Amino acid sequence: MDWKQLLVYITGTVDQELLLRNEYLVTENRMLRNQIKGRVRLSDGERKALAEIGHKLGKQALQEVATIVKPDTILGWHRTLVAQKFDGSAQRKTPGRPTIDPELEALVVRMAQENRTWGYDRIVGALANLGYTISDQTVGNILKRHGIPPAPERKITTTWKEFIRTHMEVLVATDFFTAEVWTLGGLVTYYVLFFIHLGSRKIHVAGITPHPDEAWMVQVARNVTMEEWGFLAPGQYLIHDRDTKFCAAFQHLIDEAGIERVVLPPRSPNLNAYAERWVRSVKEECLSRLILFGEDSLRHILNEYVDHYQQPLDSLRRKDSLRGAETTGTETTEISVRLENYFASHFEGSAFPASCGRPTPPLPGQLLGALVHCQAEIFC
Repeated sequence: MDWKQLLVYITGTVDQELLLRNEYLVTENRMLRNQIKGRVRLSDGERKALAEIGHKLGKQALQEVATIVKPDTILGWHRTLVAQKFDGSAQRKTPGRPTIDPELEALVVRMAQENRTWGYDRIVGALANLGYTISDQTVGNILKRHGIPPAPERKITTTWKEFIRTHMEVLVATDFFTAEVWTLGGLVTYYVLFFIHLGSRKIHVAGITPHPDEAWMVQVARNVTMEEWGFLAPGQYLIHDRDTKFCAAFQHLIDEAGIERVVLPPRSPNLNAYAERWVRSVKEECLSRLILFGEDSLRHILNEYVDHYQQPLDSLRRKDSLRGAETTGTETTEISVRLENYFASHFEGSAFPASCGRPTPPLPGQLLGALVHCQAEIFC
């Protein structure tokens, strides 16, 4: 057989097989389409694939095989793809003035949120003092985009953050925390009741006891509400949780002193965040690094830590240490000497804290040195 005849035979066989396959697929597709009720929804990727194949087939061939959509629709998809390919609108600059710098826009929004009585002109003047030139109309457009109303409407509204910040000077929070102390009777849990003034962050340790009963709580309430040197004053608000140690007698004395109590919902420590944060600080920075012997040691350590916590220079030094700044050891040495003198006078010889009532052997020198070293790390 000549090679030409062989080529014709093979080509015809292949074409016949392709025709049969196409006929089968068209018949199967028509059957499936008849079973589908409603409109067939295609994704963008499916439209793209049909558009590319349909453009190659042409409109006449599409009329014979296309059943999902009309041939004109497939060719329209192809024209849309071609138009998107040559679309340069994304790189085209819009006419008009340039857009506002995002940092300047954020500054305008911040000024309006933090100063609710400032109008557009006042914000423009404040920005001019900072070296920014902007019109009042632009300020108004920025605030409208962020959903911030003009000054007349902002004056009569407020946020919870601003409301609490305005009333910080009359808010006081109280809470308990525990500390484990070694005594002659073994390891004893002591309860520490403290008050914190939210405006100044001033701490007042109201009492320390292993048994916070009703009589003890009543005495604490009398102490903190005294006119001359009490920590609480009439007109203030006292935030506390629903701990049963805040008994009815304690609450009655607080109410009689003209102090409004704010009782928190159950299981909501986040609503007393300032007090909870101070508990974390005193435990992590102080109590968790010490071995305490007797109530007097706990009382002294807490007084030292409160003095340290409330000194402004020490607060700045703590912030610098968090940033990795180097600190000098002068103040560390002074605190270490004070603590060493305290432990030496309190535990050497035969003098155990008076609250325990019985003598005890002297504190070993190694333990004394370890305690002093821990204190030095805390207060440095």
